[in-house]
Amino acid sequence: MTKLHFLLPVLLLFLLRLTSAEIKNLKISSDSRPMILFERFGFTHTGQATITVSSVSVISKVGSAEASRLGFFLLSEESLVQVLLELQTNPSFCVLDSKYINLLFTFRDLSPPPHSSFNHSYPITSPNEYSLFFANCAPESTVTMDVRTELYNLDGREKDFLSAGLTQLPSLYFVFSVLYFAFLSYWIYICLKNRGSVHRIHVLMALLVIMKALNLLCAAEDKHYVKVTGTPHGWDVLFYIFQFLRVVLLFTVIVLIGTGWSFLKPFLQEREKKVLMIVIPLQVLANIASIVIGETGPFIKDWVTWNQVFLLVDIICCCAIIFPIVWSIRSLRETSKTDGKAARNLSKLTLFRQFYIVVIGYLYFTRIVVFALRTIAAYKYQWVANAAEEIASLAFYTIIFYMFRPLHKNEYFVLDDEEEEAAEMALRDEEFEL
Repeated sequence: MTKLHFLLPVLLLFLLRLTSAEIKNLKISSDSRPMILFERFGFTHTGQATITVSSVSVISKVGSAEASRLGFFLLSEESLVQVLLELQTNPSFCVLDSKYINLLFTFRDLSPPPHSSFNHSYPITSPNEYSLFFANCAPESTVTMDVRTELYNLDGREKDFLSAGLTQLPSLYFVFSVLYFAFLSYWIYICLKNRGSVHRIHVLMALLVIMKALNLLCAAEDKHYVKVTGTPHGWDVLFYIFQFLRVVLLFTVIVLIGTGWSFLKPFLQEREKKVLMIVIPLQVLANIASIVIGETGPFIKDWVTWNQVFLLVDIICCCAIIFPIVWSIRSLRETSKTDGKAARNLSKLTLFRQFYIVVIGYLYFTRIVVFALRTIAAYKYQWVANAAEEIASLAFYTIIFYMFRPLHKNEYFVLDDEEEEAAEMALRDEEFEL
């Protein structure tokens, strides 16, 4: 495999803009990769990179490895293209010799065996977003070492371990968690006011808002502790727990609303149960992939594979939850031809068609538009993509909860004879075909 193959993780990282920010303690064991990407970080003019390596061992099959052919360096996004061109022009080119990298140190700077260690802090002279790499240009050699990385910006005398574009995240997540707790209070008030019209789906919707609020609160605490100490202090565990519950509940609520469960019919059909049986296990797998991606980093050999698993599973789940909505629309249209309740069926069709459009719009925005924002936004404004995603999510929850709120007299079903006739005419059209 060529060095170009091992730049795949950093190319994917630049596309996904997954900026790491914690203090990392890593173990590299008998690794033969010519390049290892550790993490990516946005530095300000007060940025510092502290790298500690210890217990270093290099085993070569062709004699003694030259120490100057192994080392750490920083690479900016602008310089990545130049380095790729150098490697493409000359596959045997050692990236440590490139003039486009910021070389930190080579193994020639290590202390003598048996300790074979090195520890140094490097000030960042040019503010930018950099990726931290290890390069092994020694032929047919494997490396074993312990690595500790501390990437941070100085805010006065305090260290800020969040990347320059993510330092606003603790406040952002906390504000949205407060909004969701307020949302929950209002939803409980609506349910109590119309308790005679409350169905089981409304209870699940309330539970979804609780999980979303707690998920954001844990995310805020997680990012806060990473920001000030470099480690999440256990908040990442709670974050992943509530994230899993929130995502499973979100997809479940969308599927159940799409089937009309509890407010249109008291049971699920076999094909609707199968959708849930597919979506929920896939979300378990997606959550495992999310934890591996978030808690490790691109330095592990299967990091790209886990990213691909997460993206594939997410796409499958997004497609799967659309089917129940389409089935409900088609079922209502067929029913309208025989039961003589044209106006009521028209109102239901209108409601489900609007629901279909809102779900499609939400999935498109959070998967495509947010991805585009992360890709094109300058590294100092990466928080904008997170803000856009949370605003879109809050808007989605607000619209869906309003559409399916409990009411004693649902406005869709208060109809007169003229509306009934108009509905019969509308149902003869192909307006609700998908």
